[in-house]
Amino acid sequence: MDVTPIIPADRQVIDTYGPGIFRVSNRLYQGAVIVQPDVTHPWDVSGFAGLVLESFALITQADPKVEVLLLGCGAKMQLLPSALRKALREAGVVVDVMDSPAACRTYNVLLAEGRRVAAALLPV
Repeated sequence: MDVTPIIPADRQVIDTYGPGIFRVSNRLYQGAVIVQPDVTHPWDVSGFAGLVLESFALITQADPKVEVLLLGCGAKMQLLPSALRKALREAGVVVDVMDSPAACRTYNVLLAEGRRVAAALLPV
């Protein structure tokens, strides 16, 4: 189901993804990205194993707060270390971890519902 027609034109929609790339609102990004309803940023991370609380500063400092963060781990879902999950929760961030393709689809659906969602995506 294509939900993009019901998303307001000024919102950041994930159009597609591929090896090492994401296209968000018709703009191509190389590597990892953080997508929020109003802005997309390149995400300077070395990979899933290198994630620390500071990697999520754009999310923890977002105003207004993000309701849910979708963490796309790349081609396969991985378990977020419990210490990092706890630190994010203490920073007020609810995180849902999945593979990046699922995170892209889920982000667009939640965005269409008007939710304050963000996606931190590692490339496939």
